[in-house]
Amino acid sequence: MDFSALWPLLLVLLVAGMVAGVVAGLLGVGGGIVLVPVLEYSLRFSGVPPEWCMHVAVATSLAVIVPTAISSSRAHHARGAVDWSLVKAWAPGMLAGGLLGSLLAANAAGPLLTGVFGVMAALVAVKMFLPLDHLRLTNRVPRGWIGNLIAAVIGTVSSMMGIGGGTLSVPIMSLSGEPMHQAVGTASFFGLLLAAPGTLGYLLATPPVPLPALTIGWISIAALVIVAPASAMTAPFGARLAHSIDKRRLSKLFGIFLCLVSLRMLYRTLLSP
Repeated sequence: MDFSALWPLLLVLLVAGMVAGVVAGLLGVGGGIVLVPVLEYSLRFSGVPPEWCMHVAVATSLAVIVPTAISSSRAHHARGAVDWSLVKAWAPGMLAGGLLGSLLAANAAGPLLTGVFGVMAALVAVKMFLPLDHLRLTNRVPRGWIGNLIAAVIGTVSSMMGIGGGTLSVPIMSLSGEPMHQAVGTASFFGLLLAAPGTLGYLLATPPVPLPALTIGWISIAALVIVAPASAMTAPFGARLAHSIDKRRLSKLFGIFLCLVSLRMLYRTLLSP
């Protein structure tokens, strides 16, 4: 494919990376919720077989989360918004879940991945629409084996979907008495804890079909080098916005976006042979 035909696709990936970085820093939900659907659609033009695009999209998105999470969590840490005691308490579960999720996803059918992603996007959209910021189930986030079990589930599901753990961990932390800004900041570091081992699992995987050049395991290095710098660059900007913007209005707008993503993923799942 000549560059004249390729540059619109590169521009789409670049913009998606920038948006994903802002979303990661702002909401703590992980830029993968933006990247996965864009990558899944874009990769089919790079020679990835359509039935395997979701695998490569999920794996590449998780790899992008590593530098994005570092950049985002540093910005939140500078504002004192990372609960390091909770990070230490949940670290074993997050690390184990991140690796387990990549191993499961590498051997899962494409429709399963799109279906799981579609359902999860719909659930997160509902959460974004509802005014649950002040709802509390407990006064302290669980630690110990219960906390690590929660972290392992979050890490496994997030790694399978190619997203940061904040999509699940922010609601759980906020419902357990963690201040919202602290939950978002802490979730940004959780993204690194689950993405690092998950990325390793995807890199070491052996796909059952030939994939384009510059693909290692399930990860598209070509897409990674375009998206990752853009995402890492804009994540601190999102973190700054998180401490100044009306998050209720933004959450509703993001909920609308997730509804559209969910419908597309579920539509693909139902139409898959």
